[in-house]
Amino acid sequence: MNQPTVSHSFTIRLSYPNRIGMFARIVETVGKRGGDLGAVDIVQIQGGQMVRDITARARDDGHVQEIVAAVRRIPKVKVLHVSDRVFLLHLGGKISICNKVPITTRDTLSMAYTPGVARVCEAIAADKKKVYQLTIKHNSVAVVSDGTAVLGLGDIGPEAAMPVMEGKAMLFKEFANIDAYPICLKTTDVDEIVETVSRISVGFGGINLEDISAPRCFEVEEKLQKRLDIPVFHDDQHGTAVVVLAALLNALRLTQRKIKDLKIAVSGAGAAGVAIVKMLMSAGARDIVVCDRNGAIGRGRKDLNPSKEWLARKTNPRGVQGRIEDALTGANLLIGVSGPGLVSAKALQRMAPRPIVFALANPVPEIMPEEAAKKAHIVATGRSDYPNQINNVLAFPGLFRGALNVRARRINARMNLAAAHAIASCIAPQDLDPEYIVPSVFNREVVHRVAAAVEKAAIESGVARRHMMVHKQERADGSAETARKNL
Repeated sequence: MNQPTVSHSFTIRLSYPNRIGMFARIVETVGKRGGDLGAVDIVQIQGGQMVRDITARARDDGHVQEIVAAVRRIPKVKVLHVSDRVFLLHLGGKISICNKVPITTRDTLSMAYTPGVARVCEAIAADKKKVYQLTIKHNSVAVVSDGTAVLGLGDIGPEAAMPVMEGKAMLFKEFANIDAYPICLKTTDVDEIVETVSRISVGFGGINLEDISAPRCFEVEEKLQKRLDIPVFHDDQHGTAVVVLAALLNALRLTQRKIKDLKIAVSGAGAAGVAIVKMLMSAGARDIVVCDRNGAIGRGRKDLNPSKEWLARKTNPRGVQGRIEDALTGANLLIGVSGPGLVSAKALQRMAPRPIVFALANPVPEIMPEEAAKKAHIVATGRSDYPNQINNVLAFPGLFRGALNVRARRINARMNLAAAHAIASCIAPQDLDPEYIVPSVFNREVVHRVAAAVEKAAIESGVARRHMMVHKQERADGSAETARKNL
């Protein structure tokens, strides 16, 4: 059974007689119903009545209702209000735009806007490269989605995808000081998406594609990369792949194995699965079997789209056929990027001794960590409530920070590989543990290491338009501290 989570936290405002034992009965009721009690605040005491706000966590919406109903049944306890803390956090949206320069005097207004701004416009018109120096372009990213493949929710449409894109923008700002903007498009047509993003790209230093379903996402990314001279990065593909490789590098250090010797089974052949396979192969993996809902992908399959045809040509060297259970026979590593509950504990028993399991479907993984741990030596998930969370926030802020710092034309495979190694390096060899192969998402050193590695890779691979030995005041993120770290 799932444990209570902050994603289903709520606050009940209660009124009850201010007598000894009443509060204890309320707490007991919440606990007996499986709620996880949090903050308790006194609102007021008046006329012998106590008004309190009690915050608790539940497993899901039904569990919230069950707990509230039980509290309502306590004699002399009145439920005044129930607030969903997640919805409260989203009221009015989660991000806003703030001025860097306060408009408090006539002089400032004249310089920031008319007439002074005309001189800046003319300078850019004469030399378009100055748009990076004189506008927000140097530090801005568009987070673009059509809402067709939102994590754990699927095709929910562009309006419903907005909260996720706002959250992504928050992460860009919090971890890398990048100004990101959620842009949800009311079209699923590849060419319309490409045309729209191309036309608005003038104001952005990079494009982060998000939650666009496969196989369209491959075509959208490829066409935009050919058309634009700024980085276009599909995070569901490459961000996931970067962090998976980082986790695997540390798992291999811990188990003293080499990637070229692994037998790898991948459950899921969507955007993330394909990108993970490509990254693992670039890192030296030789024996990978990928399974979709119809089984192992190989040369004999006739029902494959172009991306799966590529997998059929490049993977499954032993010609494995059958389901994921067959692919797991003798495997050292399972990577799940598919759906909930698709791998059984019995299937894991087919794996080689002391296997590694990355069950990344979210919020419910292919196999729950408790079950996987009965066989696996190392287990990782995409969830924050278990050890070894493989979370894209370890990758994309530093990747874009580094790319923007050197004004890269694109984010290439060499930069992604450098990012993976940088993430892995954030855990010292002596600190590695089966439950600690991935650094915390709140480890602020991660973004600095990733950015520095990406900058170096961009310069060495020839996609950087700006080298790093620049004055700290000209750094793209405006942070003197970050500038000193990266010089």
